[in-house]
Amino acid sequence: MKNILVLGLGKVGSLVGTLLSSKFNVKGLDQSKPHYNYKLSFDVIQGDVSDLKSMKSILKDFDAVVSALPFFLNKNIAKLAHDLNLHYFDLTEDVETTKYIKKLSKTAKKIMAPQCGLAPGLIGIIGNDLAMQFDELRDIELRVGALPRYPNGQLAYSFTWSPHGVINEYLNDAEVIQNGVKKTVPSLDGFEYINIEGQEFEAFTTSGGLGTMCDTYEGKLDTLNYKTIRYPGHGKLMRFLMYELILKNDKSLLEKILSNAKPPVDDDVVYVYAVVEGWKKKKISRSEFFKAFYPIEIQGKKWRAISWTTAASLVAIIEMVANGKLPNKGFIKQEEISYNEFLKTNSGKLFLN
Repeated sequence: MKNILVLGLGKVGSLVGTLLSSKFNVKGLDQSKPHYNYKLSFDVIQGDVSDLKSMKSILKDFDAVVSALPFFLNKNIAKLAHDLNLHYFDLTEDVETTKYIKKLSKTAKKIMAPQCGLAPGLIGIIGNDLAMQFDELRDIELRVGALPRYPNGQLAYSFTWSPHGVINEYLNDAEVIQNGVKKTVPSLDGFEYINIEGQEFEAFTTSGGLGTMCDTYEGKLDTLNYKTIRYPGHGKLMRFLMYELILKNDKSLLEKILSNAKPPVDDDVVYVYAVVEGWKKKKISRSEFFKAFYPIEIQGKKWRAISWTTAASLVAIIEMVANGKLPNKGFIKQEEISYNEFLKTNSGKLFLN
């Protein structure tokens, strides 16, 4: 794997290309030329990903394609990668898109690896790493929050990544395991309170964060769930907007309202928290992981926490495939990736700072 095309050059996609360009021959593709106040370390092609005939012609020159596009564009790109025998990686949190790609992988001659971001992605790798320490499992509870460090207003949030993706996670049902049985439950539900280093947060169920973990762990434990961390009161207000004002039926309007009201901030934080309970040598035990990630400087530029944690997670997995630490064919489940090997990659080492 030498030649890689990165689709979608927003904050995450541009950093994915930047990180990859130190080891691979990289080109980026977007509808418009990047308008950032810094120079990218790779060449950019202007193109329309919805023009499948053109995309097929472009992709023939590459060994792998990486999608940093919104989830609803990924099915067609994955199908092209499958048909052209290219490695495929993406950041999708959408359950139906992942199921589609998993089905494609059954006849794929290269890697089909969706969900390579933060959640799903890194949180599943960490959760499985904790679970491997137990002889018998009872519960796995995973929590992630990407938040402004200094929230204001009652919503206490800023859209540092795709508002469309956030709305999708809040609206779609979530897969969980309860009482040993895989099932779906409503998102924006199951509220709990978490105290992190003396500060109180809320967490609630959202869709997609577990990736394929319910399939992997069904029948092996009592409880498996994923919840999103927010500042207190956020979930209640989102329920009001979506269900009392019925904006769930007009996602484009809801997205416009939220984007205008809560623009991105540069000073953000990503909280990653995992808890596993079970038995070690017949004794009930509990293991925890917690870390807060903040903006860092990469190649002379400061990157938001949500941008670099997402991009570095994706690139670390690509590095592992290239280094022979992961299979080079078929479907990759995030929970089957070794956390120790992940941290040994150039991009994985960023999480050690």
